[in-house]
Amino acid sequence: MFFLVPGINNKAFSQTKEQEAEISSVVPELQAFHKIIYPMWHKAYPAKDFSAIKGFIPEIKANMEKMNNAKLPGILRDKESQWKEQLAKFNSFADTYYKACSDNDEAGMLKAVENFHRSYEAMNRVVKPFTPQIDAYHQTLYVIYHKLLPENNFKGMSSLMEKFVVQAEDVSKTPEDQIVKRLKDKTQKYYTVTKELYANTVALQEVLNKGSKKAKSKAVETLHNSYKKLEAVFE
Repeated sequence: MFFLVPGINNKAFSQTKEQEAEISSVVPELQAFHKIIYPMWHKAYPAKDFSAIKGFIPEIKANMEKMNNAKLPGILRDKESQWKEQLAKFNSFADTYYKACSDNDEAGMLKAVENFHRSYEAMNRVVKPFTPQIDAYHQTLYVIYHKLLPENNFKGMSSLMEKFVVQAEDVSKTPEDQIVKRLKDKTQKYYTVTKELYANTVALQEVLNKGSKKAKSKAVETLHNSYKKLEAVFE
């Protein structure tokens, strides 16, 4: 099975739409909820339009059913537990929303909308890429770690490394103003971890050129652990 990695011009990595979806951090069912959340939060809530707030219930129930049956793309497999945790909260806030509407509890309805909106944002944070640079890097890493490594396809890895090293450099040199907005006092830690990530990406490129099969596998694992450290900075 082969994948097309962003920035790689390699016919061996052509892909189907299904494979393309596997490396995209998009959950269509969550995206669809925006059509409900936007008018609810930006129109009905500030206007205290309780009739409109009640009117969203059929759409919420229909979309919640789809959310509960949604499957995360392969690239988000490590987020499965976080997704389930937030989804349980999302369902709970939906139930509170239904009850407040049923009871004609106006204060309760406004509070329910606030909580439901906050929970929706929390779900988006689970699946949203940390930065565009990290997203591009992660897509390549996903192919290397989850597709090529199990097949010991080190030749395939080598064909990706030139672009992969550039992506690692982009991650390590992301402008500070983009990072500090998200991480604040953890910004310096970000650059320390991404410096290690870049070094381990370069090390993988080198070992793929001359190392043993065992050394190559170990280098991929070391790199993957560096990426997990980067994710942890954002937690």
